[in-house]
Amino acid sequence: MSHAAPKHIDPATIRSVIATDCGSTTTKAILIEKNAQGEYRLACRGEAPTTVEAPVEDVTRGVVNAVREIQELRGRRFLRDDADVPSDDPHRRVIVKPQQGDDGTDLYISTSSAGGGLQMMVAGVVKKMTAESAARAALGAGAIVMDAIATNDKRLPHETIERIRQLRPDMILLAGGTDGGTVKHVVALAELLRAAQPRPRLGTAFNLPIIYAGNTVVRAEITRILDGKCELQFVENVRPTLEHENLGPARDAIHELFLEHVMQQAPGYAKLMAWADVPIMPTPGAMGLIIQALAERDQVNVVGVDIGGATTDVFSVFDGVFNRTVSANLGMSYSVSNVLAEAGIAAIQRWVPFDLEEHELRDRIGNKMIRPTTIPETLDELKIEQAISREALRLSFIQHKQFAVKLRGVQRESGIGSAFDQDGGSGSLVDMMKLDLLVGSGGVLSHAPRRTQSMMMMIDAFAVEGVTELAVDSIFMMPHLGVLSTVHPAAATEVFEKDCLVRLGTCVAPVGGRPGHGPVLEIELTLPGGATKRLSLAHGALERLPLATGETAKAILTPARGVDVGGGPGERVEKVLRGGTSGLVFDARGRRPMAIPLERAARVAAADRWSKALELYPA
Repeated sequence: MSHAAPKHIDPATIRSVIATDCGSTTTKAILIEKNAQGEYRLACRGEAPTTVEAPVEDVTRGVVNAVREIQELRGRRFLRDDADVPSDDPHRRVIVKPQQGDDGTDLYISTSSAGGGLQMMVAGVVKKMTAESAARAALGAGAIVMDAIATNDKRLPHETIERIRQLRPDMILLAGGTDGGTVKHVVALAELLRAAQPRPRLGTAFNLPIIYAGNTVVRAEITRILDGKCELQFVENVRPTLEHENLGPARDAIHELFLEHVMQQAPGYAKLMAWADVPIMPTPGAMGLIIQALAERDQVNVVGVDIGGATTDVFSVFDGVFNRTVSANLGMSYSVSNVLAEAGIAAIQRWVPFDLEEHELRDRIGNKMIRPTTIPETLDELKIEQAISREALRLSFIQHKQFAVKLRGVQRESGIGSAFDQDGGSGSLVDMMKLDLLVGSGGVLSHAPRRTQSMMMMIDAFAVEGVTELAVDSIFMMPHLGVLSTVHPAAATEVFEKDCLVRLGTCVAPVGGRPGHGPVLEIELTLPGGATKRLSLAHGALERLPLATGETAKAILTPARGVDVGGGPGERVEKVLRGGTSGLVFDARGRRPMAIPLERAARVAAADRWSKALELYPA
């Protein structure tokens, strides 16, 4: 996706940056300043309730309130007094720019998911091919995909038409057919859209934007069917051939339409867009940018997750291929009952390290749904919330792995190796043995009272394998930095490493082995200063070793026969392990996903033993 910085912004002239993120409930603002040493660092942050809904219905009020908190904390003036704002300025630019002495800022940027973010429908001829490619383009642009329509989705025409009318998306991405391929089925999809006469979610006086990114041969027919019924735009085919995906043009068009149509209808956004120095981005799209930049810079495979109150976003980059999914019904407050419904009470209960009756756990989850903005007040409530988070993360990641797959429908030559390929060559791109870095974001991970709690939640939920480094976003700054990276990549990288990313440490998780068959892994560590330490890891063991942030240890990992730690079954691996706030964790709890005792007393004892091994909670 192309995100070129505007020509008039010279990174060398930027001394300070204010960035805001307008979330569904809270607007968060950060101030980044260049210090005397020439480094860009986070100076302070502020937040205020988002004001997109009644009675205020002006998103800029929340922005001003969040920036005012920064102004008070920093003791510098960033907002104009009412007397200084020109009365003939329809957009009332209240943020002082550029910086003059101690007043103002050189750059103002923003992201937004207020008002429900960007909500889309996609359509394609074949559900697992062109419709899936269209969904990838929409998700990569930061959208929530409400539904995917396909000619083979087994819905009758009247059911599809009713679904389109009911959902009222912000825009529709219509794909279908390779270039020069099927015509009939693409025309049938366009006729369904015309029959539905869909109306946009915001701004009912306007036509719904539809982006056509399918077979180029059908464009004249698409124009005949849809012109005048919608705001029609053509871009290059998302699937020009079976072997190739071309998502960039569709992603760019989605982003532009988001600014021109969707945000123009939302209360106060025209004003906010006039204030911002670069186009406003959907929050998930901005976070995806920083994940991609991190993977490219360090040449690593990365998985990132942002767990919120209503949705959970998962991002991955494996071998340079970026994917994003959004689980719109899995979150920690508004969607907490959906987590219970999808996971089941037993799945949540297995992570609770104390004895709790099933009906009591259900009641506590119900209370969270009724009062979604409350936070845990007791240690038991915290343990339950972190148990729920493991299942929300686990289920979201399963959905992501099912979506992040090799292209379907591609003809492949068969060799002797593929005879043993169980998934037919179209399996998930996500390979946990190849994962280098796992990054967590969102309240339950970023604000956990102890960093080891965040680390353990991610180890359990993602079932890490081999050698994996873990980190969290300290205060939810990644979307801000994603936008900043389009203007000043060096500043974004500097703040990301020094103020945003909290390195938790490294997890070593051998896969395989059985109880009672001797050690599954022998570990030889060369610690900072040259001292050596040897560990012998039995099946089921979970151990932690302190290793500070910035420190590394050289490790020789020798697995037992049939046990894999990243080099293949029984193969020795030499790795440099990076430390962090939680140090090194050695997890030999067996196969993935983990087998947890079914019997109640044994299950509680296991969860309690793991909690104590990592000192997750006060004794």
